Parts: sequence; structure tokens; C-alpha cells
Amino acid sequence: MSKIHILGIAGTFMGGVAALAREMGVAVEGSDQAVYPPMSTQLERLGIALHPGYDPAHIAADCDEVVIGNALSRGNPAVEQVLDDGRRYTSGAQWLAERVLPGRTTLAVAGTHGKTTTTTLLAFLLQAAGRDPGFLIGGVAEDFGVSARLGGGAEFVVEADEYDTAFFDKRSKFVHYRPLVAVLNNLEYDHADIFPDLAAIQRQFHHLVRTVPRRGRLVANGEDAHLAQVLAMGCWTPVETFGIEGGPVAIPRADGGAGFDWSARLLAADGSTFTVLHRGREVGTARWPLLGRHNVMNALAALAAAHAVGVAPEQVLPALAGFRSVKRRLEVVARAGGVTVYDDFAHHPTAIRTTLEGLRARVGGARIVVALEPRSNSMRLGAHADALAPSLDSADEVVFLHRPELPWDAGRVVAAVRGQARTVPDTDTLLAVLRERVRAGDHVVFMSNGGFDGAPRRFAAMLAD
Repeated sequence: MSKIHILGIAGTFMGGVAALAREMGVAVEGSDQAVYPPMSTQLERLGIALHPGYDPAHIAADCDEVVIGNALSRGNPAVEQVLDDGRRYTSGAQWLAERVLPGRTTLAVAGTHGKTTTTTLLAFLLQAAGRDPGFLIGGVAEDFGVSARLGGGAEFVVEADEYDTAFFDKRSKFVHYRPLVAVLNNLEYDHADIFPDLAAIQRQFHHLVRTVPRRGRLVANGEDAHLAQVLAMGCWTPVETFGIEGGPVAIPRADGGAGFDWSARLLAADGSTFTVLHRGREVGTARWPLLGRHNVMNALAALAAAHAVGVAPEQVLPALAGFRSVKRRLEVVARAGGVTVYDDFAHHPTAIRTTLEGLRARVGGARIVVALEPRSNSMRLGAHADALAPSLDSADEVVFLHRPELPWDAGRVVAAVRGQARTVPDTDTLLAVLRERVRAGDHVVFMSNGGFDGAPRRFAAMLAD
């Protein structure tokens, strides 16, 4: 039996690599320094040994290969020892490309927002069609109970991240996957720690476009002008667009028709009911538990991608009623004392805005209270500071976790928030403020792409007491 050690094993992507390797019969061990649910729970359930920190001694002598996550850099003690010892090492994306994807029909989901939900939706729809797909999702899918599996079918669905691959490979992860079908969900400026501007990200997206064969399919957000610019750099693959009926058309249909190849007619303001149209022909109506225009767009992308490998939308549309999505995507963690508590993986102002708009459409005039931790690299660097306050317009009250190490002044952002807003220096103070301010009927949304010191469930326990 071969054996690997994964450095950064508790990350959402690397945790999925660990799950796939274990399923393939590989002995897996790993190290990480930031461990929190849901990935820590998945690793524990799989019985994978996880060492805290990056002590080189954690890497067993009999490991055949070290898989290094992109959060690790030169200077990390484990990385330095791997290099000094001349050990065999690779990246998670390269490991996936070499060990799992050969011989599979790969469907890759890329975009600044919605990758995890859309990847899960696509795997879910293929499953509903009887395809038994493999997948690697950047989160734990409620409908599957895991973030990754090999599957017995021809298709493999992968969340295709534009973030760089590893300290020794600065290309975006998604250039490794060579998909037959690629979803281009949307494109905005993000990852300020590695991309100097939007154009740099667009170049990486075009590298992905270059790898999709002419017999394949590009499924593109037809409303997105930044993606239109990517396709204008050169495109050798048939493109199908998706968008909301009446939305702005940035990418014209290849057949010259009006609107989008795949469109939705919203039948409920909160996005819970919509009719799907394919080139103007109604194919059915979806009723499902997800909220927001952005999730309707995600559903259209997944339906179009599934159709590209032969799945009729009429066959799988009814299944959306039972879709349970992904942990930490506006996940209801508790209802106590008349208060609903949500955990949401927020990393960008657009994601914050669309999520809160969807919730507002669902709850009407009820109070929405947001507890926000700016934790992504771009957030911490202040790249999105100007857009942050407007993204919170749907909230009635905001408690902003301004940790001492945050290098920019949150005061200006808080002053610009439309509702009531304040900063707190630590999680304990944040929870105390919420306990004092929240009342029956409120919806409390914890937004962070990190562990947030377990705040959502800690607050739920406080309410229960």
C-alpha cells in the first residue's frame, strides 16, 4: 500500500484529496495548523491521522510522496525539510490530475462566486440522472455527506479554483484539470494577495479556456462582461450562455438568438421558484429550498453543464426540490428563542450582498443581524473595503469583528453601513453584544470563510441556555 502525507490537509480542497486517496486504498496522514469543521469532522470520520502544526517529524519515513497545499510557503519547517531530504512532492491539483482524472469525463466549475454550490448542484443532478459521478467539492455536500468521492460513473465533477497551485507552481489550480465541460460562473477581482488586478485573473481564466477541447462545451454566465472579455481573447469551443430572463446580455448567443441559451424566469422574489427555458422553450419549473438570484444562476449553470453530457433538464429538474446544498452556505445551525442562526462562508462583498438580498426576500421585514469576520486574504488586505458597506445594505444591524491584526481601519466601513453597526475586538465580545442586542424573530447570520472561533454554534448554545 502506498502512503502519502498531506501538508495543509484540513483545507477544503486538500481534505477532499485526502478522502479520494483513502478511497483509492492509499494510506493517508497529514498536518495542518488551522483545523475546524466541517473538514476536521470529515477527516476524523475517515480515520485519517492529523498532526497539529508543521513539525517535520510528523512526516513518516515510509511516506512515498508529500502533497503540499497552496497555503504553505518557503520557510515553513515541513516544506524546508521535504526539500532538504529530496523527498518526492507534488501539489493537490497535480495529484488529482495524475491519479484520478485520467479516463474520466471531467466537468470543471470555475468562477469567483458560487463554485462550491454549483459543483454540488452539478454532481447532484448527475446523480439524479443515474450517472454516479465522482466529485471534489470545496465543502461538505449535505446530500452526499462528504466533500469528495471517486464514483462509479464516467463523469468527475471538480470545483476549479483560480487560486495558485503551490509555492512551486504559481499557475491557477484549474489549468491542471483539462475538462471536457467548463463552467465559467462569473468573474470579479479577488485574491489580492496573488493577483495584482482583474486582467491577471482574466489571463488565468483564458488559460482554462485554452484547455477545453472543441468537442467539449463552455457554459458561461452570459450577463458577465468580464467573462466576455476572456472569451474575446480566443475561443475554440462551443459556448452556451445562461442568465436571468431580462438580464443584461454581455455574451451574445452563438446561434444569433435573443437572450441566453439557458434562462430562468423568476416566479418568486426570493428565487425559491423559477421556470427554466432552453433557447426560449420552457422545460419546466423548479421549486427548491435555496434563496437568491445568485443561486438561480448557479442552478442554470449546473443544468446546462449536465445537458452537455447528455442529461435532459426535464429529467432532473424535479430533483432540485430535495437539494440540501453545502454546509456553511447560509446553513441554519439553530432555531432557539425565536431566533434563527445561520453560518455562511462569506469571502467577498458580492457574495455577502447576494446572500443577504436572498434572505431579505425570504424573511420580509424581520430583522437581519450580521456578525462579520473579514478573514479572506483579499478582505484582510483591504482590497474590498470600499464595497463592503454597500454589500451589507440588507442588514438591519452589523457587528464587525475587527481583530487587532487587521491592517486597515474598519471604522470608515462601519460608518458607511446603512443600518446600525459597530466593531468589536474579539469573538467573546461579539457574542456578548449579540446576546444583548438580538431578540425573538431575528435572523442572525455569521459570515466568515474561516472557523470564526466556533461563534455560530457558541451563540446557538447561548440562546438555548
